[in-house]
Amino acid sequence: MSDEHDHHDPAPEPSATAMAPEDAGSQALAEALRSSFAIVKFVMVALVVVFLGSGFFQVGTQEKAVILRFGKTVGQGQEALLGPGLHWSFPYPIDEVVKIPITEIQKISSTVGWFAETPEQELSGNLPPPGPSLIPGVDGYAITADRNIIHTRATLYYQVDDPIRYVFGFTSASNTIQNALNNALLDTAARFKVDDVLYSDVAGFQEAVQQRVSDLADQERLGITVKQCNVESIPPRQLKDVFDQVTEARQNQNKVLDDAHSYENQATNSADAQASTIINEARRAQTRYVQSVQADAKAFSDLLPNYGINPDLFRQQELVQVMGQALTNVDFKTYLPTTANGKPTELRLLLNREPPGPKTEPANP
Repeated sequence: MSDEHDHHDPAPEPSATAMAPEDAGSQALAEALRSSFAIVKFVMVALVVVFLGSGFFQVGTQEKAVILRFGKTVGQGQEALLGPGLHWSFPYPIDEVVKIPITEIQKISSTVGWFAETPEQELSGNLPPPGPSLIPGVDGYAITADRNIIHTRATLYYQVDDPIRYVFGFTSASNTIQNALNNALLDTAARFKVDDVLYSDVAGFQEAVQQRVSDLADQERLGITVKQCNVESIPPRQLKDVFDQVTEARQNQNKVLDDAHSYENQATNSADAQASTIINEARRAQTRYVQSVQADAKAFSDLLPNYGINPDLFRQQELVQVMGQALTNVDFKTYLPTTANGKPTELRLLLNREPPGPKTEPANP
């Protein structure tokens, strides 16, 4: 082979005009990458700042807060409770903040004992029409002590006084409190008669439900204080007419009893007044009689010395005085004293037994 074929000429070097575009593109790409990295860094820093800044939270004046870090409380006991103010924690999912209202009054309603209705119907007052009978799987009810059926529901107002127990003692404290309220409502209804629940002792039934809830809360250590419990009870809507008749009869009974009590009071007051008048008259008559007897006794006591001096003369004087009073209206009076031997003087009068006849005039000659 010839040297022409074995010898390779070196490749020609690129010219300056060919290298210029390639260097400009690389430089532009490098600058773009540097700008992109700067933007990415800025965005990452901003995200970190936002992430950390999102950990700030505010606790209200009526609240306490607890920080859960991977499900466990940060701190122990009362130290775990955060008071009102601004606080910081790692954002979710590292930390979770649980706020607990401690001074705010919370409300919960029973879920048993009431007929089926939607929240919209309850707010509007447009209740669904009653069916021919209760549907056990849908309509709630309670059974009273005298085995009657009623509808009843309760609204409980409470306040949290042990936040740690309230939050961590139960999976759901509100559900536990609601179960206690349902238990208290049905249990108390079973100890009251239907007339007491609906008419005679409404306040007593409500107080008994509230006391039962308080007892259950203390037994289960729910960490709450019961403030108030309102209870509403009505008869089954299917028997409304019957209960209305009973109510009307009870009202009539009350009216008759009121009238009877009014008449009783009038009769009693009149009898008391008459008795008081009779007693006062008797007391006055007693006083007058006692005074008269006392005066007579005094008079006889005053006359006793005169009688002791001369009994016969005293008797004569008194007899004359008494006879004078007794014969006041007699035209002719004659007094015959006794004789010396003590026998009364005999007075004989000759009286014509036949009345004189009428006088006749003499005949004329």
